[in-house]
Amino acid sequence: MTYRSDDYTVKRWLKATLKNLDSSGLKEFKWYLNNAEESEDGFNPIPLGPLEKADALDTGNLMMQWYSTKAREVAEMILKMMKSEKEKPVVQDGPVSPAGATEPVPPAGIKVSNVTRDSLSLQWDPPAGEVESCIVTCCSGGETVEKKTTKTNSVTFSSLKPGVSYSLHVSAQLRNGTTSTPASITAQTEPVPPAGIKVSNVTRDSLSLQWDPPAGEVESCIVTCCSGGETVEKKTTKTNSVTFSSLKPGVSYSLHVSAQLRNGTTSTPASITAETEPVPPTGIKVSNVTRDSLSLQWDPGIPAGEVESCIVTCCSGGETVEKRTTKTNSVTFSSLKPGVSYSLHVSAQLRNGTTSTPASITAQTEPVPPTGIKVSNVTRDSLSLQWDPGIPAGEVESCIVTCCSGGETVEKRTTKTNSVTFSSLKPGVSYSLHVSAQLRNGTTSTPASITAQTEIDLKSLLEDLGLTPFYREKLTLSKILEIDKKTITDVPVKSKSDLPWYFLKKLMMVNVTARNMNCDDLSGTELDFSHLLASPNTGDTVNPLDIITALFLCSDAFVQQEMALKMAMCQLSVPLLLPSCDTEQCTLMLWAMRDIIKKYRPSAFSQSKGFIEERIVDSQVPMISFVRLGNCSLSKSEILNKLLSNSQQYHDTFVHRNMEGGDSPKRISNGLTEITWYLPGGNTDIDLFNQPVAVANLHGDIASFETQYSFLCQTSAAVFVFFDHSESECKILTNQNQKAQIFLVGNSESKNFRLETLKIVATALNLTASNCILKKKQQNIADFIKRLRKTVRDVVENTQMKMPIAHMAEIAHELGILVDENSPECQAGKKSADAITEEIQDLLRYKEQQLPLQGQIWKELTHLEKEEFRLKEVGSKNIEMYKSELKQQKEKLRNKQNSCDLSPAMACFINAISSPGIERCYFLKWMRMNLDNVSCLKLSVLRELYKEKCKDYYANKEEVKGIDRQLSNSSLGTEHFFREMGQIYEASLSLPETHPSRQQLQHLPKLCAQLLLDGFPLELVDGDASNIPLRWVSDVLSQLNHLVFPKNRIRVVTVLGIQSTGKSTLLNTMFGVQFAVSSGPCTRGAFMLLIRLNKDVKREFGCDFMVIIDTEGLKSPELSQLDYSYDHDNELATLVVGLSDITIINIAMENSTEMKDILQIVVHAFLRMKEVGKKTKCQFVHQNVPDVSAPEKNLRGRELLLEQLNERTQAAAKMEKREENRSFTDVMEYSPDTGTCYVPGLWNGNPPMAPVNVGYSQTLYELKKNIIQQLGECVSANDLLAFKEWMTSLWNAVKHENFIFSFRNSLVVDAYMKLCREFNKWEWEFQKSMYNWISNAERKISKFGTVAAKCQISDMEEFLTQLKHEASTDLSKWEMKLLDNLEEYFKQRHGHVYLVEGYKEEFKNSAKSLRRELESSVVNQLRAAADIKRGLKEVDKIKDNHTKEIEKAVNKLITECRKKNVQMTDRELNKEFDKMWSETLRKMSFSGLKRTDVFTDVSHCLRENVEKKGSHACYLLSRKPLQECGLEPFMYKPEGWGETVKNTFKGWFTKDLVKARQKVADNIIAACQDSVTDRKKRKTNYHNTYIQEILRIIDEMLNKTDVDTGIEFEVPLKQHICAVAARNFQIMQEDFIQANDPLILLDKNKEKFCADFRDVFHERDQCQKKAEEFIEQCLKPAVEDFVYHFLGLNITEEMMTSKAFSTRTFFQGSVLLDLLSKKDFNSYRSCIRNYEDYVKTWILEQIKEHFSDTTKTSGYEEEHLKSSIKNIKDAMEKAKSEKSADLKTFVEHICKELGDKLVISQDALGAFMILNNTDQEQFADWLTESVEKMEETLKKKFKDTTFERKLEHLRVNPQTELFNRVVGCGKQCPFCEVPCEAGGGEHEEHHASLHRPRGLGGYSGVSSGKLSTDICTSLVISDRRFSGSATNDEWHPFKSYREIYPDWHIPPDGSLEASDFWKYVMNKYNREFAEAYDAKPADIPGPWKKITKQQAEKSLKNSFNLS
Repeated sequence: MTYRSDDYTVKRWLKATLKNLDSSGLKEFKWYLNNAEESEDGFNPIPLGPLEKADALDTGNLMMQWYSTKAREVAEMILKMMKSEKEKPVVQDGPVSPAGATEPVPPAGIKVSNVTRDSLSLQWDPPAGEVESCIVTCCSGGETVEKKTTKTNSVTFSSLKPGVSYSLHVSAQLRNGTTSTPASITAQTEPVPPAGIKVSNVTRDSLSLQWDPPAGEVESCIVTCCSGGETVEKKTTKTNSVTFSSLKPGVSYSLHVSAQLRNGTTSTPASITAETEPVPPTGIKVSNVTRDSLSLQWDPGIPAGEVESCIVTCCSGGETVEKRTTKTNSVTFSSLKPGVSYSLHVSAQLRNGTTSTPASITAQTEPVPPTGIKVSNVTRDSLSLQWDPGIPAGEVESCIVTCCSGGETVEKRTTKTNSVTFSSLKPGVSYSLHVSAQLRNGTTSTPASITAQTEIDLKSLLEDLGLTPFYREKLTLSKILEIDKKTITDVPVKSKSDLPWYFLKKLMMVNVTARNMNCDDLSGTELDFSHLLASPNTGDTVNPLDIITALFLCSDAFVQQEMALKMAMCQLSVPLLLPSCDTEQCTLMLWAMRDIIKKYRPSAFSQSKGFIEERIVDSQVPMISFVRLGNCSLSKSEILNKLLSNSQQYHDTFVHRNMEGGDSPKRISNGLTEITWYLPGGNTDIDLFNQPVAVANLHGDIASFETQYSFLCQTSAAVFVFFDHSESECKILTNQNQKAQIFLVGNSESKNFRLETLKIVATALNLTASNCILKKKQQNIADFIKRLRKTVRDVVENTQMKMPIAHMAEIAHELGILVDENSPECQAGKKSADAITEEIQDLLRYKEQQLPLQGQIWKELTHLEKEEFRLKEVGSKNIEMYKSELKQQKEKLRNKQNSCDLSPAMACFINAISSPGIERCYFLKWMRMNLDNVSCLKLSVLRELYKEKCKDYYANKEEVKGIDRQLSNSSLGTEHFFREMGQIYEASLSLPETHPSRQQLQHLPKLCAQLLLDGFPLELVDGDASNIPLRWVSDVLSQLNHLVFPKNRIRVVTVLGIQSTGKSTLLNTMFGVQFAVSSGPCTRGAFMLLIRLNKDVKREFGCDFMVIIDTEGLKSPELSQLDYSYDHDNELATLVVGLSDITIINIAMENSTEMKDILQIVVHAFLRMKEVGKKTKCQFVHQNVPDVSAPEKNLRGRELLLEQLNERTQAAAKMEKREENRSFTDVMEYSPDTGTCYVPGLWNGNPPMAPVNVGYSQTLYELKKNIIQQLGECVSANDLLAFKEWMTSLWNAVKHENFIFSFRNSLVVDAYMKLCREFNKWEWEFQKSMYNWISNAERKISKFGTVAAKCQISDMEEFLTQLKHEASTDLSKWEMKLLDNLEEYFKQRHGHVYLVEGYKEEFKNSAKSLRRELESSVVNQLRAAADIKRGLKEVDKIKDNHTKEIEKAVNKLITECRKKNVQMTDRELNKEFDKMWSETLRKMSFSGLKRTDVFTDVSHCLRENVEKKGSHACYLLSRKPLQECGLEPFMYKPEGWGETVKNTFKGWFTKDLVKARQKVADNIIAACQDSVTDRKKRKTNYHNTYIQEILRIIDEMLNKTDVDTGIEFEVPLKQHICAVAARNFQIMQEDFIQANDPLILLDKNKEKFCADFRDVFHERDQCQKKAEEFIEQCLKPAVEDFVYHFLGLNITEEMMTSKAFSTRTFFQGSVLLDLLSKKDFNSYRSCIRNYEDYVKTWILEQIKEHFSDTTKTSGYEEEHLKSSIKNIKDAMEKAKSEKSADLKTFVEHICKELGDKLVISQDALGAFMILNNTDQEQFADWLTESVEKMEETLKKKFKDTTFERKLEHLRVNPQTELFNRVVGCGKQCPFCEVPCEAGGGEHEEHHASLHRPRGLGGYSGVSSGKLSTDICTSLVISDRRFSGSATNDEWHPFKSYREIYPDWHIPPDGSLEASDFWKYVMNKYNREFAEAYDAKPADIPGPWKKITKQQAEKSLKNSFNLS
């Protein structure tokens, strides 16, 4: 017999079977279950506990738990056993033995045998009676060891313990389990001998023995010690150890241990052997000790006992060095360490390895001298000595170090370390150094020796100053000018290494105090009188001359030149001959002085007020030299300073002993020859000398520097020798080849002065008394100086010896003096420069011939470029035709440029700058100097001529003007060559890419970029043409970016100011740079320089470079007569302010008119920047403010400045139409206190001898710190590419007349796009969250009042209020999140966020608007859902009652049929059911949902809406019933008197207006139809909120349109839309009523009820069927709905990840790119004329294309499906755990748990519950299985469903969602109808990336009838006009379009190629568009016809930032 193996079937069988047992039968049954082990069948028993109180049901459940599906087999087995027993077991309190059984006789004859250590056997006589078996128990100590059951009469126990007593019991057992009393016996196992025996504590005469405690009941142990077969000793012990003493040393013993029981029995013995220790050796001694070995001996004859050998160990420091084993009595150890103490141990060893205690002795090896000796830290007066660490090998006590020189000991030291330092040594001396090791006993090793030499002074000084690295790798200008912490902080000098940088920092800022430097005194402040009179420690200071000399030695030629220039400006002496200590050669610093230019006025020019300006090295001035012979009591340098200083103003030109640091000993500067110049100013009252004179000063004794002295004697007009010494020292004076006069200067007050010596020397030199100048006794220094000055003046006025420094190079060569210009690189650079400049005769002609491209051609190109943007001369021409003509003219000019051959000068120039770096730098320097020389010469002639002609100005007026022009054009500098190079490069770009000329010039931008890095300026703006060569400059910057990437972040500082006010000087002083301060006209245009930032400040300021921009002066006299001068200044100011982070406004005039003019210009620039989003800062600098109290005195001045700034701001705002800016602080953050700086005059005194004012330098230093600090506070730095982009955008914008409305910048666009992208993401998250919320809320409403509802509220209105509150809370939370996200976004310092800060409020408003829209939508949807639910409430009750009636009738029918006791067929049952069904329905009353008169309701809502528009609107509405509207497509026709007039007189206008209104109507109708379709898809009942939503859409779209609609248009349109909607809503209502009609629902379920009826009648199992029905009718539709509910969101979200849908701009670009690829005219026409329809279709196509691969949706479907299945399973498990009373409750639990997750049809659920009496548990089992099947079924269904079909089921329509996101506000350009792309819903300004020709929208000329080619981006800058309804048909200038359309921003076409796409389209489809619009084809400009598809595509990508 077979059974179903499932648990359910078995459980039912058990339940039925056990219920049939009576109580005694159940007890017996449980007894067998408990005693299964003792049954023959052997199934596992169930414990007594659970069974004891179990009833039949519990017993069945226990068996199911215990035996699972085998429970039935077990039960049948027990029942069979119960049946076979005659007497049944009785259970009382629990299972017991069967009643009436007699006890058996116990076994007899029991005995034990075969006893071993761990086992024994037991036997007995066979038992009498019906004994089934015997139970044998083995016990020990009262515990059972083992129990056995056997049917034989013997048993064996094993695994017993040895020596243990066991009791054994045998009982007889009957078949029923009854046992006899046991028969018992005892037995004991055998003992075992002890284990784990071991020996320990072995000595010479004793040993100990231990073992493990014996097992079992052992009484004691017997231990025997034997030797040589005889017993030595025997012991008995009860412990487990014993000790034997009095043994013999070195003897082997055998030891035996036996265990003894109480009865005396002993075990076999356990044995072990052991040997006693031997005696150690004696007489041990050491011999033959060396550095690395020693020998050891001991007494002969191996020690007593059984000794095998001796073990000898050598140890040191506790560690074993070596171990030996020997059978002799000696051993030798080698390879030992010298000078180390060793311990030596000798032990005797037995044969078994046992060793004696060792005999020991110590010994020490001989020491060795130290090793690894080396010298380090060698300076000029000290050195350090080191040797290998750890005082030399061995136990050395110390080391003795001796320093010797010339065979004599200089110093001797003893040290315990491995190093020593000797100081106070002599520089450049060789020393021998010896190191010996010394032991504790005083013994020393032989010494280790080494020699070393102290350094010369130069090396040690460079190390002190930290300049050593720069002696080989020279300091460069970029390193010196680098901005670091020291540059911007006032940290005092704390060490000698700070001194050079302090000097350079001050010098680069032209601070005359640069030489006044010393380290801070770090000594204590406590009062110490002992030090008051002590001499200062001059060794701690460095002489300024040493620092200067060191810096010149460690700097490259360009740094030397810059230092010399700055020193000369400070009127500090400059090196003429530079000594070098290491080579003992000096160098003539000719190159270093090349850049020094001096202006002066000799006495001959006093009347004419002329001046001489020339390079000082080329000046023909006499040189007077001053030298010293021996020591001199007079300070030569101090006397020179007084000699050259005016009595009113003393200046330290030369360093002298009484200066700060001047008394410090010179270490390297002796031999330094300095030079300075005295230059007259033409004022005899002030000038000390009427003629220029050079003054040279040799530092040091001429006796030591004969070469320098000889050089001075041959180059000077006179040499003044200061001396005090004897005749012998004066011999050098007579040994020289002298061309100069010699003057002896002595001090008669000196103790060393001898008049006789003076006479001897004077006689030898043939000197007269006038050549000897003595400071007489009692003569003061002033009189002495006066005498000396007169002597010098006489020499200067009378000498013919005037040798320029440049000519001194020949003499230097003869004397072996090096010349710095003689380097190969310098000479190569000079040669190249000379080759170019030596050809210059006539500057103007040279420029025309050699630099032709930058002349008239470039100026014409500039004019054409600006005209392209301004269209001032277009007149009545077609604009696009005119622009094409301009483009052709530009091409001709470029062709003309390309036709010019490369001039020889430019070929040489390009070749020279292509040379290696250092040579290129020399070349450019030579070029600049040569060109300056040429210009200076030319200008001086012109100035003289100008001055001459101006004497009679009116007679020579025209000549004066001509000369004035020549002066303006006579400047020629390197910038002109670079400008020409730029033009050559730009012209080459118009050639094909493969053209050889173009390819040959591609390297030029990189060359220029490298020069920028080298510190040379780049011309940004060509001042002559007032233009930027954009491609050239852009490519240079791109190459620069490539060279420095990724370190490419920059900050920009610019200066603006009136011409010739010291702007360049200010920048040069602040940053140490080299902007030209030329002798010709001042800076023209704008130049930029790069300054590196040190890594320690890069992070702080967020940039890698600082860019300094110098600009041409505003209000230039050269331009003042030109009409465009103000525009020129405005353009320049706007450009540089826009490029800058900080702009310095330089104000250096007293003229209030000029101040107002410059303020007007700069305020204008700042206003423009504010309006385009660029944040910049400014600093006003007032120059030439002499008074120290100027800041306080100028408080009123600062207030006045602010007043003027405010006044200028208002004027600028009015010009730019930005009148909301009323004050300067509205434009930018500005404080007069912190934003204003007062700078004293540049010169301290009267030039040319005035040094730079310290106050000027110091104030600019403070300004520099302030500026750099402000830079650190600026927004994130731009990189070089961003700078390039800004420059391009700014310059393109300033070319237009209206800058603000013309500005377009890709950085701004990119930042705006990023903001839009981020906001769109946040907006979508908000919308998605609220969509999910409202969906969940609608589910809750739909389940309100059902079993699935979780809400405890019973009143719908209260529930609705709660939901509204929740919605408001959620909306507020998301609104705040959006606003917080915006705040955080604008806090970023990267991504150019600051550029779009002006849009912040717009996006905030968009967030708030979104919240309002969503709130309105949510409230409407909640109200509609609640109203529909209320309407269904009554119907649900009716359906429920009807269902109950049917169920009651069916049950009654079943009863009746069963009473017939006849087997009825299904046909008969169906017949009975149909009869019952008809009768039951006849008795029921059916009242369905109430119908709403949709048309009446819609009419009411429409009337309420229109009433607000006035009585005329109501009249229009009443003319036609709503039912008669919307029957045909809406076609707008003008109606009314006003429209008729327009139609009569302005037919062309009316035609356009009709088209525009029809288009508006079409768009509104389409939007409303989408809303209606969406409602119909949801299959809900009609609600009046739906028509209110339609009316809201209409009103909103009418408000947004720019078209003049009017009430005659609005009312018919609303009637049409509402009528169409009403018909759709009527159908929707009918469908809903049909779906919820009770009778229809009953008929729908009739077959199901009938089937259930048949199953119940036949008592069929319905579990599986009902489970499948529940799945199919209830769960499956709910799961499908759940998946489709979220799938729409998923599809929308995935599409949004595409770049095309990220922003509106990207969307527009993507649509147009797709159009371009289609090549289909109809698509273009559709996109232009019906944009919204087209993009809707396009979006749908994109969605279908993206999801054409079904796997893309399957992932989402599977995710949601799994989520649903999990929810269902969880709900089932929870329902199971809640112990439902019946199936209905079980299902209700499931539905309630799924209530907020799945929407289960209540109708389907009600139908399912009818006639459902299935078993709950079985139903749950089948339901689980059916859910799994449902999952697979739905997977397959989703897979097989097409994507198009899926779209129909989606709750969220991706097409609509995406359309609403990308279509934007719906506004279109009023001229060309391109859609607005602005982000956010509440933007204040509309804009589009790309406008198109108006003809594409159907616009044609009034007279010609031809399609227009005009593009609004061109029209808005032209003088054309437009008219329309917006202008009341009045003509209005396009330039002022914002007066009519203030919310539209139409910038001019920035690139001129931006519209190439639409130009290409219009050209390609010109005829097709003309036919479509019933117009003539347009006249296409020629260049349009050349535009290729690739160019069109490129223009699209550039316009929309598509990559």
